[in-house]
Amino acid sequence: MQVGAKITGYAGTQQYMEAMGVPGFMLPLTILLEFGGGLAVLFGFLTRTTALFTAGFTLLTAFIFHSNFAEGVNSLMFMKNLTIAGGFLLLAVTGPGAYSIDRVLNKKW
Repeated sequence: MQVGAKITGYAGTQQYMEAMGVPGFMLPLTILLEFGGGLAVLFGFLTRTTALFTAGFTLLTAFIFHSNFAEGVNSLMFMKNLTIAGGFLLLAVTGPGAYSIDRVLNKKW
């Protein structure tokens, strides 16, 4: 689910999480990780660490929210999450790009 939808539909998202066995107080942390992690990856800040945490989070959400393949599109959503996690793992291995904050901070002058 998109970060914006989690914010605008906060109560409904919290109820859905609780129905799936995830405590509702985790929603702000989820929003922070998705939004903050997305920005960190976009700008290349703490790229490897952020990519690892985000990959783990994405795999966790796949198994918690999309593992019931008997429900419609869950198998597709599960595979989507696996693919996204794979991309984050690849980023964790390869590291940031040339125009990232990480490269600027670690540059040897």
